[in-house]
Amino acid sequence: MYSFFIRRVLATIPVLGMVAIFVFFMLRMTPGDPAAVLAGDNGTPQQIEEIRESLGLNEPIPIQLGIYLADILRGDLGQSYFFKRDVTELIGLRVEPTLALASTTLILTILVAVPLGVIAAFRRGTWLDRGVMGFSVLGFSIPIFVLGYILMYVFAMELKMFPVQGYKSIFEGFGPFIHRLVLPSIALSVIYIALIARITRASVLEVLGEDYIRTAYAKGLPRRVVLMKHALRNAAIPIVTVIGIGVALLIGGVVVTESVFNIPGLGRLTVDAVLGRDYPTIQALILVFSFTYVFINLMVDLTYTLLDPRIRY
Repeated sequence: MYSFFIRRVLATIPVLGMVAIFVFFMLRMTPGDPAAVLAGDNGTPQQIEEIRESLGLNEPIPIQLGIYLADILRGDLGQSYFFKRDVTELIGLRVEPTLALASTTLILTILVAVPLGVIAAFRRGTWLDRGVMGFSVLGFSIPIFVLGYILMYVFAMELKMFPVQGYKSIFEGFGPFIHRLVLPSIALSVIYIALIARITRASVLEVLGEDYIRTAYAKGLPRRVVLMKHALRNAAIPIVTVIGIGVALLIGGVVVTESVFNIPGLGRLTVDAVLGRDYPTIQALILVFSFTYVFINLMVDLTYTLLDPRIRY
């Protein structure tokens, strides 16, 4: 177990290195010039050239890459072109809203999706099963930003139940913190609830046909015990896998949701950095998101060994 953990952690290092190199070249192959963006519409060619020289953009690409990789190894993510601040400081200021939104969305998704999937499997073919599957199709079909604007219009502008936009830190009070995260979390979680509910239903249905389930019923065990202790636990590996994939996909959804609800998190920072051609900030954010994705995959793999003792690495 420990050797597997060490091997997996070491395997993340070349992955992150390849991601860093790929992002470096991808950004420099895209059209646009950050120096021209910083100079503004009235910037002269001389001013643009001076900005390029001050940013080191006139250096050959291999030299720029070497400087970039050396800075990463030192833990220096660079200076933001657009915000004129250290990228590490920017990320530190914006990480709390993103973590809060992702956490509440994940908790809401698991609490709703897994029971829905189990109930739909147990009531296969009934109106309840068809309702869950219909919700899943609808959840896949509605874009996050469309659902976000619908929720804002109904619950914020018409019913006045929630604020339209903005974010309150948890240090300003738990009530205002949760109050402002309800609508963004619902908008972001719907598609993941649909995905995990469908996978849960399919996995539990497959397990319910096994001999040990019939044996458990024959022994007189209650339905709740059979479903939770025997069926759901043995169907958990595909469900955990999809939850891990969903958390990774959550990164993309956060960008859209934070823009719709004006939440000052890493998603909004990503949009601002892309619009401003802010190379250091974009590169640092992609590295952070990539590390998060690799870490989640590692946690999913380790969870397998806890759910199924037959799995050994």
